Amino acid sequence: MGQITLPGNPPISVTLRRSAQARRLSLRLSQLDGRVTLTLPRRLPEAEAIGFLREKEGWLRGHLESRGADVAVGLGARLPFEGRAHEIRPAQGRSVRRVDGALEVPGAAQQVPARLVGWLRAEARDRLAAASDRHAAALGLPYSRLTLRDTRSRWGSCTAEGGLMYSWRLVMAPPEVLDYVAAHEVAHLAQMNHSPAFWAVVERLYGDWRPARRWLQVEGASLHRYRFGD
Repeated sequence: MGQITLPGNPPISVTLRRSAQARRLSLRLSQLDGRVTLTLPRRLPEAEAIGFLREKEGWLRGHLESRGADVAVGLGARLPFEGRAHEIRPAQGRSVRRVDGALEVPGAAQQVPARLVGWLRAEARDRLAAASDRHAAALGLPYSRLTLRDTRSRWGSCTAEGGLMYSWRLVMAPPEVLDYVAAHEVAHLAQMNHSPAFWAVVERLYGDWRPARRWLQVEGASLHRYRFGD
């Protein structure tokens, strides 16, 4: 793979990826992290790929603008928690606190992102474990374990062995969205598919799941705009 920069304001970094399977040029913008990838057939001249990229520059800049810029998490920034934006403020003490619409974070400024990640993961685990326990009890089927990750391709998953996995970023979404994802994954304990029978289980556990699912489709990618120094 190679890397080129499309000049302009702002400049756009583009990853060039050659593929033996590609039959034509393909431009992809990740809504999760804003990365731009141009895939080209193995023998296509790079100059032709750059010409194609310039033709698509207007489309690309329009989509990047609508996505919004990434947010570096730190003091003074605003971070969503349970669907509401909170200002990050310095504080004394030993732990992060949620006070009057703000997140108060102790320690040096450079430690703030890592402290917030630790706090968000702990809060996410508490809420997702409680929701998973409640839905599993209602279903009458136990799960085997619960793990958290910073996944980019899915908000949750359920293994054939009953292991549940969730993105800890769900704690930044409205509580009803987090609860929907928990119900969705627990429902897979009964139906390891997305058949009508599966959605009937989700509805029995959660209720009308469509608004929460729609929120994730429209707003979910924005949760990945918040960068914690990674």
